Amino acid sequence: MTAKYPSVRRRVQASSLTLALVMACAATPAAADEAAIADDAGAAASAAVTDEAEDQTSRGDIIIVTARRRQETAQEVPVAISVIRGDSIEATGNFNVVKLQQLAPTLQVYTSNPRNTSVNIRGLGVPFGLTSDGFEQGVGIYVDDVYNSRVAAATFDFLDVAQVEVLRGPQGTLYGKNTTAGAINITTNQPTFDFEGRAEVSVGNLNYRQAKAAISGPLTDKIAARIAIAATSRRGTLFNVTSDRWINEQDNLGLRGQLLFQPNEDLSITLAGDYSKQDPEGYGTTYVRVGRTQRALARQYDALVAAVNAANPGRNYAVPSTNPYDRLADIDASLNAGNKIGGASVRVKWDVGPGTFTSISAWRFWDWKPENDRDFTGLSIVSKSQNPSQQDQYSQEFRYNYEGDKIDFVVGLFGFKQRIDTQGTEQQGTDASRWSLTGAPANDPSILNGLTATNTQYLKSTSAALFGQLSWKVTDALTIQPGARVNYDKKSGFYQRIVTNGAGGVISCTPAPPAGSVLAAQCGVYQPQKSSPSDSAWNFTYDFNVNYKVAPDILAYATYAKSFKTLGINQNGLPLNADNTVNFDASTVKPESINHYEIGLKTQFFDRRATFNLSAFRTDIKNFQATVNGGQFGTVRGYLANAEKVKSQGIEADLKVVVSDRFTAYANGAYTDAKYKKFTNAPCPPELSGGTLQPASAVPDYSQPGVPGALSPRQCDISGQRLPGVSKWAFSYGAEANAPATLLAKEGQVYLGVDGNYRSLWNSNASPSIYTEVKGYALTNFRIGFRSEGVDVFGWVRNAFDVNYIELLQVAPGNTGLIAGTVGDPRTWGGTVKFSF
Repeated sequence: MTAKYPSVRRRVQASSLTLALVMACAATPAAADEAAIADDAGAAASAAVTDEAEDQTSRGDIIIVTARRRQETAQEVPVAISVIRGDSIEATGNFNVVKLQQLAPTLQVYTSNPRNTSVNIRGLGVPFGLTSDGFEQGVGIYVDDVYNSRVAAATFDFLDVAQVEVLRGPQGTLYGKNTTAGAINITTNQPTFDFEGRAEVSVGNLNYRQAKAAISGPLTDKIAARIAIAATSRRGTLFNVTSDRWINEQDNLGLRGQLLFQPNEDLSITLAGDYSKQDPEGYGTTYVRVGRTQRALARQYDALVAAVNAANPGRNYAVPSTNPYDRLADIDASLNAGNKIGGASVRVKWDVGPGTFTSISAWRFWDWKPENDRDFTGLSIVSKSQNPSQQDQYSQEFRYNYEGDKIDFVVGLFGFKQRIDTQGTEQQGTDASRWSLTGAPANDPSILNGLTATNTQYLKSTSAALFGQLSWKVTDALTIQPGARVNYDKKSGFYQRIVTNGAGGVISCTPAPPAGSVLAAQCGVYQPQKSSPSDSAWNFTYDFNVNYKVAPDILAYATYAKSFKTLGINQNGLPLNADNTVNFDASTVKPESINHYEIGLKTQFFDRRATFNLSAFRTDIKNFQATVNGGQFGTVRGYLANAEKVKSQGIEADLKVVVSDRFTAYANGAYTDAKYKKFTNAPCPPELSGGTLQPASAVPDYSQPGVPGALSPRQCDISGQRLPGVSKWAFSYGAEANAPATLLAKEGQVYLGVDGNYRSLWNSNASPSIYTEVKGYALTNFRIGFRSEGVDVFGWVRNAFDVNYIELLQVAPGNTGLIAGTVGDPRTWGGTVKFSF
C-alpha cells in the first residue's frame, strides 16, 4: 500500500555485506512478502540497487536480497525464497525463529524447550525428536552471514532485524556450511552515517511487556555505530498446581552492537557483538491422553497410578485435569531453561580488482542450564533431570564475488570448529520402584530411589569446504548456473555414564547380574556406559540451474542438486542389544545422500502490482538420519539411525496483490508429501511396544496394536508412512486496508490488518502413532492502528478466536501409554507504540 507519508530512502553504506532495509514508520506492516512486493511505501533499498531497479520503483517496490551472495531483486533469483521484512515480523508478533513458521508455510519449527528445537523446510533438515549434538542441521541459520551451528543457539528474540530470507532446497554451493534442506538468512539493520533511531513499547494481557530501542549514527566521518536492545517478559501459559505458579513464561533480554569503519569507498570493516539471555521457569508439559500399549495391563498408566496410590494410603494421586486446554500441570521436579547466547564477528569487505573480497571471522557461545521433569507427571518417578551444555564455535569464511556482463561467480573457503560439553544428571525418585519394577521389588522403594545416572560427554567437530557457483548469461534471457562444493568433516565424541545407587555406591552391570536381583533391577533402568565415537568423511556436492526470462517480468527455472548431509555420531548414549549389552555398532551414522529436483516460475503483472510465484520440487534421500527412542527412562534418551529412503515432494504457491494504494492482500500455500519411502527397522510406535518381544526369527506381527499382553515386534516397517512434523497442507494469508486520517492534529493513516495461518494434521512421533496425531488448526490475528511520520500506534489481538491447538506431543518413557503435550498460546491482546526519527 502507498502511505501518505512514504518511507524516507536513507543511504545505507555499500560497505555492508548484506542489505540493510531502513524501515520508516509509514511502511506497511503486511505479513510475509514472497519475492518483490509491489508496494510504493515499502522499505528503502540500499545504495547498491541498480539503476534498473531504481527505475522500476515507480511501478513497485523492489526487495533486494543477498541469497546468492550478491545484491539483486528477489524476483531475479532462480530459487524458491520467501522474504519477510522486519516491519512484518514486528506487526504480526513473530519475534523469533520458532514463531516464523506462521509466516512461511513450508517452514516447520518444533520445540519443547530451546535445547530441543528443530527447524525443517519441506519436512527435511533435522531428525524429529530429542536433539542430539552428533548430527548436522539441514537448515542453516545465518545472522549477518555468521552460521549458527545449533538451532538452540539461534532461539534468541529477533533484534533490530531488517529482513529474513527463507531459502528452500539445498544451498551448499553458496553458503559457508553445507545445508541440504535450505537456509534462513537473517539480516540486521546496519550502522548508518545518517543519524536515526527508533523505540517501541508493547503491553498486553498475561502481563506481557516488551521494549525495543535502536540508535545509529556517525562517530566520525569514517566510523559509524549502531546499538540495539530488547527486553520481553510474559506470564506463563501453564499453571503448575504443585508449585502454585504459572510456568512456560518469557523472560528475555537481548543486546546487539555494531561498529562500521570505512576508511575509503573500497574498504569497510564491521565489528559486531551480541548477547541474549533467557531465564524463564520452563518448560513443562500437560497431560493430553493415555493410549493402550502392548504392556501387561497392570503395567500401564492407569493401573500404575492406582498401584502407587494403594501403596501410599491417603495420597490419591490424579492429574489436575484430563483436558489439556485447562492449562494445568502438576510437575514436581525443578524446572529451568536458562539460555545464554552471544558472540562477536568481524566482517571485512574490500572492492579489489573486478570483484569484491569478503572475510567473515566469528566466535559464538551457547550456555544452556536446563532442569526438566522427564516422567511428565506429579509422581516422583524421575526426581531430577538436567543436561547443561556449553558450546564454543569458531568460523572463518573467505569469499570473492565477481559480476560481469556475461559471467558472475562466487567462490569461497569455509572453516568451522566447534566443541560442546554436557554434564547430565538423571535421578530416580520414591515412586520409581512401583512404576518401573514388578513383583516383590516393586514394593521396595529403596531399590530405585536415589539411583542416579551421571553423564559426561563432549563433541569436537571440524569442518572445511571449498565452494563456488558460476552464472553464465548465455543470452539476455538465458542463464546457466552450475555450482560445486568439496567438503570435509571430522567428528569425535566422548560419552560416559556412571551409575550410583541410593547410598552413593557405584554399580556395575558387567557381568550381567543374576535375574531378580536388586542389581538387575537397577541395571534395567540405568546401565553404566562408555563410548568414544569418531569418524571423518569427504564429500563432493554440486547443483545445476537453468533459468530463462520468458518475458521481462516472467522467470522460469529448473534446478538439480546432488547434496550430502555429513556423517553423524551418537552422543546421548547407545542403545542396547537384546542381551542388554551396549550396541557399539550404532556409534556412527551414515551420511545422507540427496538428489533434489525443482522447477519454478516467478511472475509479476498488473504493472508489477501483483506477484505470483510457483514452485514444484522432489527430494530423494538415501540413509536418512532419523532420531529413534527405545522407550526406556535412562538406557538411552534417543539415538540416531539411518532410514533407508525418504522422499519429500510438493508444490508451493505465493500471491501478493496491491489492489490499490489503500488495500493489499497476500496468500501463500504449500502442499508437501513427505514420507519414509523405505524404513524397515524403525522403532515401533507406543501401540506396538511394551510387550514381550516376538521371536527374532518371526515375521513381525502388527495385528494387535494396543492389546495388553500381546507380543511386540522387535522393530517396525514404517515404509510409506508420513514423516513426523509435516502437514500436507499449510497456508498463510493476510490483508491490510488504510484510509487517510488525522489524529491529534497529525495527518496520517488509520489502518486495519488481518493475518493468519493454517496447518493440516500431522504426527508428533518419529514412528507415526495413532496417539500422537495433532489435529489441524487455523490461527487468525487482527491489528488496528494509526501511523504517521515518525509514529505508529496500534492495538492487536493474536489467536483472535481463541483456538485450542497443540504445538507438540511427546510419548512418556516406559511404554505406559501416557502422552504429554505442549499447548499453543491462547488468545492474547495488547497495544504497541513506535517512534522513529
